[in-house]
Amino acid sequence: MSVSVDRERGFLDAIGRIADEHAAPNADAVDREARFPAETIDALRETEALSAFIPPDLGGGGVAFETIAAACYELGRRCGASAMIYAMHQIQVVTIVRHLDEAPWFEEYLRRVAGEQRLIASATSEVGTGGDMGRSVAALTPMTDSEGASFEKQAPTVSYGEHADDLFVTLRRSPDAEPSDQVVVLASRDQIKLQQTGTWDPLGMRGTCSPGFIVSAEVLPEQVLPTPFSRVSAESMVPVSHILWSHLWLGIATDAFDRARAFVRAAARQKPGETPPVALRLSHLMSELSLLRAEVSSALSEFNEASAEPGRERLSTLACALRFNNLKIAASEQAPRVCQAALGVCGIMGYKNDTPFSVGRHLRDTMSACLMVANERIHQTNASLLLIAKDV
Repeated sequence: MSVSVDRERGFLDAIGRIADEHAAPNADAVDREARFPAETIDALRETEALSAFIPPDLGGGGVAFETIAAACYELGRRCGASAMIYAMHQIQVVTIVRHLDEAPWFEEYLRRVAGEQRLIASATSEVGTGGDMGRSVAALTPMTDSEGASFEKQAPTVSYGEHADDLFVTLRRSPDAEPSDQVVVLASRDQIKLQQTGTWDPLGMRGTCSPGFIVSAEVLPEQVLPTPFSRVSAESMVPVSHILWSHLWLGIATDAFDRARAFVRAAARQKPGETPPVALRLSHLMSELSLLRAEVSSALSEFNEASAEPGRERLSTLACALRFNNLKIAASEQAPRVCQAALGVCGIMGYKNDTPFSVGRHLRDTMSACLMVANERIHQTNASLLLIAKDV
């Protein structure tokens, strides 16, 4: 076995143990109390999973992107909120790693993430943009008494913001810049002021702890990622987000299927030699899950192929934008369908919260998927792209 294969398997084995020993036992309490899944995140820190994607020469684990995606899937099978927090952290890490552009400050920052297992959150959405991540209202404003700059951003949601060590923030490049002329700033917790503007008592994904905040900070020039956000978004943040999210949604849906299958097997044991009528529904459910799994798998393969090309230019094409937008739409709609079908198999035993066949949390968590970058906004973007795209 090669060193790289051994490393990938060892990492996923550790993730599997964390999912079973920490995420699963606390999932219901995290959901019920809408609390941060501290047990899971602490365990991920102890195994240095927060720096798994960072290259070894910067102190990280150096695992492949598809292994990070597999980790999101495994965590999703046990606790959707834990998986979402891990996925969102990794979205920031992957984005920084892929767009370092020999920036010394960010290289040193990644070493700190690896050494201290720092948790990164993001503030990319903003009040006043209509949910368009490609535009910003808040701007990075030079300070008159120092080399630094300041900002104040009103974010409608900042997932696990109060629990994060650092914040990944999108802003206009300067006060006179166009809304689409954006940069990424990485601010540490000791620089940030958070003023909470809302509460967090949602239907699902309750453990992500995502109320709104007014986020303000003073930062140094070197804390601005050199690559323009338009390129960062097209090449990394958007496709990586959709791929990792879709993997965790697949994980949630897979566990819902597993519970439905366990229910059917339990019914079969009651009447040996007979196939329970509800087994037909389980077969239909398996087909729905297979469609979701195929979509998620093919998108990951296409992303890896495009990322391996010199310059990653294919990722900036309209065809790629449409591809990963469609992944998000398809996965976010298919995952709750699978969970709904699992509820149909399990009936009242799936509807109740205190049975081993309960899928209420699964259904509620996956229902949030269509709202994370709203599907209607993505359809509007796709409609515009289809008018000009020549090859899709």
